Amino acid sequence: MNNKLKKIALIGQPNVGKSSLFNRIAKKRIAIVSDLAGTTRDIRKHEVEILDKDAIMLDTGGIDETNDEIFSNVKRKAVECAKEADIILFMVDGKKIPDDKDKELFYELQTLNKKLALVVNKIDNDKELERLWSFYEFGIDEENLFGISVSHNRGTKRLFEWIADQLPPREEENQLLLEEDEDDFLEEFLNPTEDINKQIDYEDNNEVRVAIIGRVNVGKSSILNALVGEERSVVSSVAGTTIDPVDESFEYKDKKITFVDTAGLRRRGRIEGIERFALMRTEEMLEKANLALVVLDASKELVDLDEKIAGLVDKYGLGTIIVLNKWDENADTFQKLEEKVRSKFKFLYYAPIIAVSAKTGRSIDRLKDKIVEIYDNYSQRIPTSVLNKVIETATIRHALPSPAGNYLRIYYTTQFETKPPRIALIMNKPKFLHFSYKRYLINFLRENINFEGTPIHLVARKKGERDIDEEDIEEF
Repeated sequence: MNNKLKKIALIGQPNVGKSSLFNRIAKKRIAIVSDLAGTTRDIRKHEVEILDKDAIMLDTGGIDETNDEIFSNVKRKAVECAKEADIILFMVDGKKIPDDKDKELFYELQTLNKKLALVVNKIDNDKELERLWSFYEFGIDEENLFGISVSHNRGTKRLFEWIADQLPPREEENQLLLEEDEDDFLEEFLNPTEDINKQIDYEDNNEVRVAIIGRVNVGKSSILNALVGEERSVVSSVAGTTIDPVDESFEYKDKKITFVDTAGLRRRGRIEGIERFALMRTEEMLEKANLALVVLDASKELVDLDEKIAGLVDKYGLGTIIVLNKWDENADTFQKLEEKVRSKFKFLYYAPIIAVSAKTGRSIDRLKDKIVEIYDNYSQRIPTSVLNKVIETATIRHALPSPAGNYLRIYYTTQFETKPPRIALIMNKPKFLHFSYKRYLINFLRENINFEGTPIHLVARKKGERDIDEEDIEEF
């Protein structure tokens, strides 16, 4: 991490949306996003790019006036963080009226003589902009007051422009892309060079980070031991034996496979003490993983909690394998069970289902092979020429719609990101492309290219648009 970059501190009370804003700026799911107040405890740092300028983003724990030892420590760290930062974003909840606690802390931050912005989150529509008037009592100038909605991506452009104005320009060697004209950029986008492809795919190209998740006592630790081949994780018949995630790595087919055996997930109402933190650690682990094994107990009925846990994988966009553990019956019973699983987990329709027995070792080698295969699908970069051919064939078989007489045309298709695959449709009127037609294109891509086990993110945009609006992305 470049310590010469300017630092941006993100400060505010719990549950005002700091982690969501942090994630939008970082363009990755790095901070834990949760409805539970006080999720973020420590100061997180991440190097970010804001409108072609670089900075270090600091995300602090929520500041809450309470006698709780944890939060008093969090407040101290947050203020220390603000003193070290060059730019301070003080975030408040626009759904609530300004409170004295916020104003007192804001006045304290003003005395630091730093670049300071008041960010009022949860301003979800134009009518709610009227709420901004009550925040002028903070003594803030209009140009430093921002009404935004992170969840709806409203008002963030002006905030990002303000932040970028406070940052120095990049050094000359980092401005090559900025110096290209638009035609050169589009040409490179259509025909990326081998060196650029290598640069994009280089990080962790041969390391598979596998999250093992499932509810309590489905056999996650036993599966880990069967895959690794050693008794490395504590295995017990007592539910919830594993508390801390345990990283285990081994080499397989030129890949370094790292497993994290997570804490058993309990129902929210039963999580107490250290297990509450174990659940938070599980979500942190999912943020770092690129593949997930959703472990189900084939000897018991599926329950709603299985679906909720599997939803975490869908939330983080991971490559996925559904593992039915403790299955020792015949093919007929497997087919019936597979139908139940498909019905329960419709959102993971792309995930293969493998029945194993950690106890006997049945199909464990097949599971290893499938992990490597799904990771390759998850991290692959499809040549632009191949994507264009597939999409062209799809539009011939099922013509693009013409909503309200608007003629739609796809100029070309290109993949702009991996892990998971993100594909852009460059077209004339992207806003008129219905999600049902996007779903058709995704299904057609899956029929012609091996995307088994991985979600595909599809976005439609106009020529020359470099920024991706997260709200325009369809996930299938």
